[in-house]
Amino acid sequence: MAEHNRQEEKLLKLRHSTAHVMAEAVLQLFPDAKLGIGPPIENGFYYDFDLPSSLTPDNLEEIEKRMKEIVKQNHSFKRKIVSKAEARELFKNQPYKIELLDELPDNEEISVYEQGGFTDLCKGPHLDNTSEIDPEGFKLLTVAGAYWRGKERNPMLQRIYGTVWQSAKELRTHLQQLKEIEQRDHRKLGKELDLFSTHEEAGPGLIYWHPKGARIRLVIEDYWRREHLKNGYEILFTPHIGKAQLWETSGHLDFYRESMYSPMKVDEQDFYVKPMNCPFHILVYKSDIRSYRDLPMRWAELGTVYRYERSGVMHGLMRVRGFTQDDAHIICTPEQIEGEILEVLRFSLKMWAAFGFSEIKAYLATRPKKSVGDEKSWSQAVDSLEKAIEAEGLDYEVDEGGGAFYGPKIDLKVKDALGREWQMTTIQFDFNLPERFDMTFVDRDGREKRPYMVHRALLGSLERFFGVLIEHYGGAFPVWLAPLQAVVIPVAPPFNQYAEKVAKKLEDADIRVEASVGEQRMNAKIRDAQNKKVPYMLILGEKERSESTVSIRTRKGEQIKDLKIGECISYIQDKIDKKELL
Repeated sequence: MAEHNRQEEKLLKLRHSTAHVMAEAVLQLFPDAKLGIGPPIENGFYYDFDLPSSLTPDNLEEIEKRMKEIVKQNHSFKRKIVSKAEARELFKNQPYKIELLDELPDNEEISVYEQGGFTDLCKGPHLDNTSEIDPEGFKLLTVAGAYWRGKERNPMLQRIYGTVWQSAKELRTHLQQLKEIEQRDHRKLGKELDLFSTHEEAGPGLIYWHPKGARIRLVIEDYWRREHLKNGYEILFTPHIGKAQLWETSGHLDFYRESMYSPMKVDEQDFYVKPMNCPFHILVYKSDIRSYRDLPMRWAELGTVYRYERSGVMHGLMRVRGFTQDDAHIICTPEQIEGEILEVLRFSLKMWAAFGFSEIKAYLATRPKKSVGDEKSWSQAVDSLEKAIEAEGLDYEVDEGGGAFYGPKIDLKVKDALGREWQMTTIQFDFNLPERFDMTFVDRDGREKRPYMVHRALLGSLERFFGVLIEHYGGAFPVWLAPLQAVVIPVAPPFNQYAEKVAKKLEDADIRVEASVGEQRMNAKIRDAQNKKVPYMLILGEKERSESTVSIRTRKGEQIKDLKIGECISYIQDKIDKKELL
């Protein structure tokens, strides 16, 4: 662990230092440039610039070339403490730096870093010398627009992204991974495979599921519902809008208003489209007197919610304004909570395994300084979460004080085929809403007591999950999820009738199939099926027709010859039942 931390610290310094080298190169090439900020980020760095004209790919090559010249000059990174007055003089021609300076308390220590003829306002840390940066170990990637300090009312700056590694070999490996990521981009594959679209003219951040994407969604939803019912959940359906009073009681209008859409007037009262499902589930709970005998209650809903996101942060399926949460709430007694948490964690891991994700890490967030709920409840909740993680043998980290003010939580992050971590499942205690809504149950002693409430989003949202799923499989979905599981291809038109007969038998067996009986040549039909990433192509000719068989060609190019139609159906159904990739 100590060695890992040292390596991370070294990479942090490398990335931060390279960002400064880039800023120096930009100033040398564009002396009128105004500097924003340039932090290290995962796998690299960026720096924001206010420039008189837009940068081009040729400009990036120029900047990169100048950076290589700078690192070879062996300049030391020198830290210097200055007064606010000295700093203002140093950056008198840099308005964004002056803005940052003016916000610092008068008694705060101000540090600058110098290398060669370049000085930047910075806390560090940095390398000792530019010679520690391999001139073949970094590359500038893209330029994007970025509002100064992320606020839309501020000027739009140009953000240059770069990546840097300790050697040219590591850089090549990373660039190859970026190429793979680009090829698997869910937006690109979504268009190529005709899965979904977005339409700016009708409203950004809203997803249109096309028939093939909708088919996959239906399979996911059907599996989700079956598994929830098998695991003791009941399914709820709740409204899309609620009166302002509801959101005042829940606290959303106080704490979450900026992410909610403007109200609509109904009978002279304000109604809001829901950003969350939980207040509605609580109202269902409060519709009757509840006894300890009724608990635990496990209620799940595929509820569509709407949240405002700034236009600059929306990204395909990953960050949207309207999405369907696979939401669930567990309401139970304090005595039941430990067993409930263990079961919900086991259920989550089982679901992720079914979708082909096995590398999962847990993050346990504990009580922050400002919180609601008594110490005993928090301790019991954290203990329940930690015991469940340890019982499942999960690798985990504790985020001390990282919980929400209303309760501790577990976040599960899954690794995809490219080794990227995605934060997906959340198991979140809530000591706040039961109080705000005065939720009670009648215990064995006849007294009213407060139940425990746990929010649980397993897949997160169907939209984001689908985006992760597309990229994880590169669009080549497992057989059980594929929108089209098989296509029947006759070698010539005389065999079209037999192809349609075979397709009908597969269809009757609930296999998603098409008979490709158009005028294209066989090889073109095979190529089309491969481009659509169809798992199985059933090739038929005279031999197959006369023997009532099929020959299977998989999307990987493997071949299985002379299967009876029933054997073919059993073969594909077995792959579906086992949720195999092929």
